[in-house]
Amino acid sequence: MADNINIDWILKRRSIRKYKNKRISDEEIETVLKAAMYAPSAVNRQPWHYIVIDDKSIFNKFMEIHPHSTFLKDASHAILICGDEKLHHGDGYWIVDCAAATENMLLAAHHIGLGACWIGIHPREDRKKLIKELFQLPAHVHAFAMVSLGYPATTYDLPERFKPERIHKNTWSKK
Repeated sequence: MADNINIDWILKRRSIRKYKNKRISDEEIETVLKAAMYAPSAVNRQPWHYIVIDDKSIFNKFMEIHPHSTFLKDASHAILICGDEKLHHGDGYWIVDCAAATENMLLAAHHIGLGACWIGIHPREDRKKLIKELFQLPAHVHAFAMVSLGYPATTYDLPERFKPERIHKNTWSKK
């Protein structure tokens, strides 16, 4: 890595599941959404929709559907990322496009001092069906993931994740 390029703000991003009891501003939510909407997408189709949630009763219903989302109880907000089959480039493209948007959202949240955690929904059909009902999504719109948001109540050390042995040049073979 070049010494003059600082990507620490990316490297230090972590999944945050503990939040302070402090509400996120509308401006911060808009910043996170704007970052998501500037993600790359196949043929620039931008097949995403977002539902911003700050209603604790909806969090409670979501936690009943998704067993690994109990930390929503302390979140200020969450954003449901949805893919629209009428807007995507073709079969399955909404999935990778929504993944890029979700990552942009996580990075933007971290960069402005928020904590966030990606809560996976796709490809779990059982969860997708119940979440579609909960949020009254049209048939052509699919829940991809939810991102919880809040002011972080925890910090984490930077782990070493760079693994040169997983890098291949030109082909897989090391010959």
